Amino acid sequence: MKIALLGYGKMGKTIEKLALEKGHSVVFKSTSESSEGNFEDAEVAIEFSSPEAAVANISKALEAEIPVISGTTGWLEKYSEMVKLCEKRNGSFIYASNFSVGVNLFFSINEYAAKLMKPWKAYNVSVEEIHHLQKKDAPSGTAITIAEGILKYSDKQDWKLNTSDKESLNITAKREEDVKGTHIVSYDSSIDTILLKHEAHSREGFALGAILAVEFLKDKKGIFTMKDVLGIED
Repeated sequence: MKIALLGYGKMGKTIEKLALEKGHSVVFKSTSESSEGNFEDAEVAIEFSSPEAAVANISKALEAEIPVISGTTGWLEKYSEMVKLCEKRNGSFIYASNFSVGVNLFFSINEYAAKLMKPWKAYNVSVEEIHHLQKKDAPSGTAITIAEGILKYSDKQDWKLNTSDKESLNITAKREEDVKGTHIVSYDSSIDTILLKHEAHSREGFALGAILAVEFLKDKKGIFTMKDVLGIED
């Protein structure tokens, strides 16, 4: 495949390395300051940029009728606009808060656990996420997806960041040096604690998942999710 990289930071560079190893080519790459190559030559686009740039990057790909996946978080108030644009252009689009295969399996495990725990009211559930110091949005998109999976089966009304409100699901966000991404779901009671944890060791897991997603998306039309890519049933 001929790939356009919309965003060429640490993730973009890791994706480029692995894509080349898998026999793909990178025909275009861009940052907020510069670009290199010919965007129109791309067969697919991978968008990992910033919350401020994501909508313009995704729109650019959809307007050019280039299938696009996006792993940028912090812009989802505009997600419905991108869905409408994709439908208008008869395009192809996948958004995921996290493209890691392990994290997407974790999402399903999390939902199943939440369903099992629903009758046991003595347990209070919370979410903690830890990321590197450069991450701009908090909580992480991954933590929000985890929270949404819990809320499907919870009596809690919503999620909130760093809250003591018992009616809301608390998400704690921490920023530490050189943490690739750790997410912990805790079920606490006076008797015991149950923990579900995913810890990323490198960015390669995210990059490999992104490449799997564009390989899946090429030559398809519509809006898909990582459950479609991985064949995970609801």
